[in-house]
Amino acid sequence: MRLPPPSGYRRFLIRGAEVVSRADVLDAVRTALASGPLYDYASHHPKARPLAGRAVAYAVPLPGGNVRVVVRHNRHGGLFGPVTGDVFLAPRAPYELDVSLRLERLGVPTPQVLAYAIYHAGAMLRRCDVVTREIPNSRDLSDILVRSDERTRLAAVAATAKLVGKLASVGARHHDLNVKNVLLATDAEEGLRAMILDVDRVTFHAPGDVTILERNLERFVRSARKWRERNGATISDAELDRFALDARAALSSQIVASARS
Repeated sequence: MRLPPPSGYRRFLIRGAEVVSRADVLDAVRTALASGPLYDYASHHPKARPLAGRAVAYAVPLPGGNVRVVVRHNRHGGLFGPVTGDVFLAPRAPYELDVSLRLERLGVPTPQVLAYAIYHAGAMLRRCDVVTREIPNSRDLSDILVRSDERTRLAAVAATAKLVGKLASVGARHHDLNVKNVLLATDAEEGLRAMILDVDRVTFHAPGDVTILERNLERFVRSARKWRERNGATISDAELDRFALDARAALSSQIVASARS
């Protein structure tokens, strides 16, 4: 049975696509879909800014120009990614939306999912586009580790440690926690603020579970070392050890704060 969309979101059909959108951007999303898929709208927009990842995403304004978003086309990763490409039996966008809203309620920063569109690609197969709110003045951690000065790099790693501790404090395990799935945004009050991406890879477990923290750390450290070997990222093993200590300290602080509240 199809569940109703979350509070504040609406479901509609257009050109054979099933769309779920926040109510406040519904008209803009509908207009963007009028001539084809959302990804086509974004990739052909004259003001599109390409963003590198597993596949290129595009930062664009929605029709009307008042809201800037990032539009990505879902694709499989991993060993079978080249075979399965962009078709799914069950796209994960509804789960991604639910997880993002849950993380938001729990105080874990992640870009807001504004809409998704699911398109028929055969009798049982589907393709999917996801729209998130663009975070201004932001870069992913992989770019910072390669291109930034030491002060910015160390601040970004420290902010990421707090994020990893926060994830564990709410019981969130990210099964693909890597340096490209952490977005650093410049905040006037906090400096650099770390946000988690690709939240469709998140599952929830007991809050404060140290095992979840260690699994997240293991995945992240492995990713950082690979990025160092393959792309020249500036992060030493000593810094990674410090990162792990800071993440554990952040989890402990969250547990103490929760016990007091």
